[in-house]
Amino acid sequence: MVPVKGWDVFLGPSNIAGKIESSFIFVVGACVVLLVLVTLVMLFFLYRYNSKRNPVAEEIHENLPLEVLWTVIPIILVTVMFYFGWVDFDYIRNPPANVMTVNVLARQWSWTFIYENGKRGEVLRVPVGKPVRLIMTSEDVVHCFYVPAYRVKEDCVPGMKTHMWFTANEVGTYDIFCTEYCGLEHSHMLSKLITMPAGDFQAWYQAKEPAPLQKKGLEILTNKGCLGCHTTDGTAKVGPTFKGLYGSSVTVITAGKERVIQADEEYLKRSVLDPGADVVNGYQNIMPKIPMSPEELEQVVEYLETLK
Repeated sequence: MVPVKGWDVFLGPSNIAGKIESSFIFVVGACVVLLVLVTLVMLFFLYRYNSKRNPVAEEIHENLPLEVLWTVIPIILVTVMFYFGWVDFDYIRNPPANVMTVNVLARQWSWTFIYENGKRGEVLRVPVGKPVRLIMTSEDVVHCFYVPAYRVKEDCVPGMKTHMWFTANEVGTYDIFCTEYCGLEHSHMLSKLITMPAGDFQAWYQAKEPAPLQKKGLEILTNKGCLGCHTTDGTAKVGPTFKGLYGSSVTVITAGKERVIQADEEYLKRSVLDPGADVVNGYQNIMPKIPMSPEELEQVVEYLETLK
């Protein structure tokens, strides 16, 4: 486990949370102390120098020791705040050498987490006590990866790789949000961070579970982010549900004209490679082209056929 540097009085579920909380407590504590002192001095002056006790106004000259005091104390306080801010920022931005790397791919409207051994999923799993670095990017628009409990947040930008790191201090499950408005289903772009004991994580990380043939299509839909807009249980989202789609009659808009076609293999493949060709009536033409190999398309179609 990486030791938490500094004077962290609040460890929290992650090392970064400890850093942020400690600095926050220091700044708020200093503000509260100053508020109390200023309020007490103000009340004292109101009592001591009211018109009943001082009917004749007096001219007050400068007080050099007092002026030096109220100049030096704020300088020291601000310098201390700057020091802790700088040290903490340097710590937060620079991961240790023994870090585990996970690639994060954001897209409208889902997250995909890709591990060094090729394992991937829509939920982020990490071991307790092991530094984890996230290398993040986006396929389409700007998203923002945010774990409130860990006090970590970083933008995911198309064509750019951003990064953050943290060490989980305890086992638990935490929410992952997108905090950059990214389109229609922005509020549903959710995931989970699951922290596991080191032994349990290693067993999960090394486990190789070959998917049954009919499930390969589901894996492809998940990895390509299709389930961010479509469902397999009949629920309508941004796009029509996949349940019962294969072989059904679908009303589409083709070149501005409405027509009814059958959702056969040819239509399903065309909808992936050229989604704007036949837009399902009642839905917006916002689906991007999804890169898939011919083999992947076959597996997806085979899976959709099982959702009757």
